[in-house]
Amino acid sequence: MQQLTGIATQRGASVTSIVLIILVLGVAAKLMVAIVPAQIGDYQLTKTLSAQLKEANNNNETAKQFVERVNRQLSINADYDTQAEDVFTFTDKKTGQLAIRKQYAVTKNFFGNVDIVNRFEGDIDMATAE
Repeated sequence: MQQLTGIATQRGASVTSIVLIILVLGVAAKLMVAIVPAQIGDYQLTKTLSAQLKEANNNNETAKQFVERVNRQLSINADYDTQAEDVFTFTDKKTGQLAIRKQYAVTKNFFGNVDIVNRFEGDIDMATAE
C-alpha cells in the first residue's frame, strides 16, 4: 500500500474551499440584485428624459410644461415614486433650448444595516437628446 504525503497527492477541493466559493457566489449574487435594477432604472429614466426633452424643445414648450410632461410620462410608465422635480434641475430654461442636469441617488439594502447607494448624474441637452 502506498502512503499519501504532502499536498502534491491531494486531489479535489476541500470542504473549506467549497464553502468559501459558495459564500463568494452568494455575495456576488446579492450585489447584482441590489445594483442591476437601479442601473436599468437609470437607463430607462435617461431615455425618457431625453425623448421628452427633444419633444418639448421641438414644440417650444416652457420649463413648467416640460416638468408636467415628464411627470405625466412617469405616471404612464407606472413610476409613481419618482417626481421630475426630485430627479433633475434645469441648466437652461430658455423656451425651445431647454437643458437639464440629472442628479439623484437610489439606496438599496444589502444586508442588516448596510446599504448600497447608487448615484446617477449627467447632463441632457439638445445635442445629447435623441
